[in-house]
Amino acid sequence: MTKTERVLSALRGEDVDRVPVSAWWHDFEREWSAPALAAATLEAYRKYDWDFIKVNPRATYYAEDWGARYVMAADANRQPLLHEPGVSSPEQLRDVRPLDVTAGAYAEQLDALRIIAREISGEAPIIQTVFSPLAVLSRITGSTKYTQKLMREHAHEVAMALHAISQTLVGYSSACLNAGAAGIFFATVEWGSADFITIDEYESFCRPFDLPVLDAVGEAPFNVFHVCRERNHLPQLMDYPVAAFHWDVHGAGNPSLTGTASHTDKAVMGGVSHNRTMAEPAPAEVAKQAERAIVETGGKRFLLAPGCSIEPTTPEVNLRTLAQAARRPTPRAGR
Repeated sequence: MTKTERVLSALRGEDVDRVPVSAWWHDFEREWSAPALAAATLEAYRKYDWDFIKVNPRATYYAEDWGARYVMAADANRQPLLHEPGVSSPEQLRDVRPLDVTAGAYAEQLDALRIIAREISGEAPIIQTVFSPLAVLSRITGSTKYTQKLMREHAHEVAMALHAISQTLVGYSSACLNAGAAGIFFATVEWGSADFITIDEYESFCRPFDLPVLDAVGEAPFNVFHVCRERNHLPQLMDYPVAAFHWDVHGAGNPSLTGTASHTDKAVMGGVSHNRTMAEPAPAEVAKQAERAIVETGGKRFLLAPGCSIEPTTPEVNLRTLAQAARRPTPRAGR
């Protein structure tokens, strides 16, 4: 099977020669321009021969065109640092208006996507990371706690800002498909967790603004919903219109692969701990978790991956072990 055939067959629940596999991480020094981001992404793809490319862009780009300013950290393996938030008062929420995604930081990401798509020429599917509107707002403010305060005290203004962000992401996500993506990797970041938001708050501040973005790319074959962090809300969000659900199955309070798979006809993605197993020099444990995930799912409607973005310092042996684990024949037992 080709990589595209393998991935799309897995998403549809059809038999595959083996499970698809991929992993992704930041290259903080090279994320500041489209050519450098594309080069870093392609180097990783070719080195490990991944079945699909999940673009891992500069996470601050979502907020930059709304006035948030970030600078590179002194440590090349650390996230950029907030220099100035785009919103620091309730009144400034009114300044969050729809953006033209053909300019600024969003256009830069589209340029990187075009370079990647041109270079691989259909060899493997590409998905572009898109943060949820509330996750974007918390990057604009630069503070999860301040965003929570705004939600409690200025709900109407927050909703207006979220609407503008959602409109922007609708246009941007559609542009990603035109630039060569097979779908989007829609990430809740902290807002997928009960540690940060109740499910009732999620229904008010997330779902109404998430769904227009996903609906705009509904025809794409490879949309993924990434529900982040521990104690996640995935069991309440499985009606989201995507091809696959991705989360950290090893996170405290999170649902299992098989438990989730038994309640949906969508694919599940993950299986290996991103912040413990992948981060440590523990290839035997990587192999063990990968094998367990494949056996539990029977390799059906399953894509092997870490539960989230991994550390840039992840040992190479772990990545090669992850890739090798998927390249064994797929067991036929399971769902």
